[in-house]
Amino acid sequence: MNSREREFLRKKAHELDPIVRVGKEGYTDNLGQSILDAIASRELIKVKMLQSVEIDKRELASIIEEKTGCEVVGVIGKTIILYKENKENPKVSLELKDSLR
Repeated sequence: MNSREREFLRKKAHELDPIVRVGKEGYTDNLGQSILDAIASRELIKVKMLQSVEIDKRELASIIEEKTGCEVVGVIGKTIILYKENKENPKVSLELKDSLR
């Protein structure tokens, strides 16, 4: 993903509310499944880290990216922005491709 695509997705994510929250356990299989379920229909989501999370935010973002196959668009404060293209029902990815023309 290049910088123009990241910029577009960060702007698009600005209006979104976090859908998934990470607690003190950090990354779990249930958390990964929740992320995959949410991103399947939306393509772009925010994940909020609660105060009790002991793991570093960039480390958590890296783990989520590796385990779920989602791309980390950005980390702002305790919020991680994730993107994964949905081939069957694209929404955000169509807008992303149109914006790059």
